[in-house]
Amino acid sequence: MTPAARPQGRSVGTRHALLEAARVVFGERGFSAASVAEIVRRAGSSVGSLYHHFGGKNELFLALYDAWDRELAARAASAVTAVRAAGEADPVAQFAAGARAFLVGCWERRVVSRLFVDGDGPPGFGMLRRQRTQQWVRHNVTLLRAEERAVDRAMAAILTTVLAGAGREVVACRDDAEAAALIDAVIGLLAGLPRAEGG
Repeated sequence: MTPAARPQGRSVGTRHALLEAARVVFGERGFSAASVAEIVRRAGSSVGSLYHHFGGKNELFLALYDAWDRELAARAASAVTAVRAAGEADPVAQFAAGARAFLVGCWERRVVSRLFVDGDGPPGFGMLRRQRTQQWVRHNVTLLRAEERAVDRAMAAILTTVLAGAGREVVACRDDAEAAALIDAVIGLLAGLPRAEGG
């Protein structure tokens, strides 16, 4: 390893440690009650490092949200790709596969998922969540092949909103069995959706 590579590797490690510490502290205390001092202590880092990597507590929270959102999006996309590769051509079935992956991800990452669905975040967090929801809606419009008719676009928006609500309910479950039953019920509802003409 070159001397120049060592500090960069350390920097990535510090950033990761800060994100993991933030996940735990925000998850235990919520955004408002969490302190920068507790986060850096848990990370084994310094306040200066936190400000260097993230700019502050608000930006650290938003970076954690971004990582969570990207992880769930990647899970959903991977599930859709897998069912397509297996020959599934029905857009609703593809959506259901992505929805299941999203909901399972919400449950598996429930501590941090609760943090983001509870709404305790920095100024501007609500707007960021609305923007991300709109991105999910646009993606689902394409996935469901709902671009042409307004009623189909509206249905994609409704399904996206329902799925977000289902995610909130999943993270509130008491245990694995309750979460699995709820996820199965939601996917069962999706499976029963009417298909678009020609779909």
